[in-house]
Amino acid sequence: MYLAIDIGGTKTLIALMEQDGTIKESFKFPTPQDYAVFKQDLADNIAKITTHDFTLVCVAAPGKIDHTTGVALAFGNLPWVNVSIRDDIHAITHSTVLIENDAKLAALSEARLLHPPRHKVLYLTVSTGIGGGTVINNILDPEQLDTEPGHMKFEREGELVNWESFASGKAIVKRFGKLASEIDDPAIWQVIARDLSLGIVDIAAVIQPDIIIIGGGVGTHFDKYGHFIESELKKYADPMVKIPEVVQAQNPEEAVIHGCYQLIQDFERAHTS
Repeated sequence: MYLAIDIGGTKTLIALMEQDGTIKESFKFPTPQDYAVFKQDLADNIAKITTHDFTLVCVAAPGKIDHTTGVALAFGNLPWVNVSIRDDIHAITHSTVLIENDAKLAALSEARLLHPPRHKVLYLTVSTGIGGGTVINNILDPEQLDTEPGHMKFEREGELVNWESFASGKAIVKRFGKLASEIDDPAIWQVIARDLSLGIVDIAAVIQPDIIIIGGGVGTHFDKYGHFIESELKKYADPMVKIPEVVQAQNPEEAVIHGCYQLIQDFERAHTS
C-alpha cells in the first residue's frame, strides 16, 4: 500500500493507494496557514486510515523544493518557508517519503496517459495559482523542476505582475465574483481564455512542446473555453514558433495523486532493478 499527500493552497488530500494505483481510501481537510497546525491535522487524518501498512509515501508540495534535503523552501499560496517537510512527514508516517512539486507530479501522470506518447509534453495546472511541468519521453525534465510559469511577468495597466495574478482560479473569483464552476457566460470565458493564452504562447516559444495539457480546477471546465484558447493562439501564429495542440487533462483534479503513484512506481523500479 502507498500513501499520497497532495498539499493544496486551500485543502489537503490524503489517499491510500493499492499497488495497482487504485485509491482505496481518501480524506480531505482544510490546509491551515500555520505549519505546526498543518502537521497535527495531517497526523490526525492519517490516523483515520483503516490500515497503516503502507511502504512508501509521496508528498506533493505546491512550491519550491530542495530535492537533496527534502526541505520546502517556499510555497506559492501558503506562508511556509524552509520547512523540513520530508523529515516531518517521515516522523508522522515512519515510512520512506518522496517529495515533489505538485504540478510536476500532475505533469508526469498526464503525460503518461497520452496515446500515442509525445516526445515533449507541457502540463499547466490552473487552480488557486498556476503551475506547470515539462515531461520529455515520459520523464520529468530535470532542468525544469524549479520552473514556476505562474510567476512569469506581464504588463497590466502599467505594472509588471505575475501571470497567475490575472489568469488563475483565484484571479477569476476576484475579477468576476464567481468561481469557475459558476460561470456559464461565453463572453467571460473568452476573456479568461485570452488571459490564459498570453502565458501559453510565451511558454510555447521557450519550451516548444508537442502538446499542452491543462488541468487543475479551472481545467475541469475546458469544454467552456478550449475553443477560445485555440482561436486566441492562432492570432499569435509565427513561423518560428509552432502552436501546439492544447487539450484538457484526463484527470484534471486527481492528476497530482496519480502522479504520486507514478513517482512511487519509478522509485520502486529504480531500487529493485
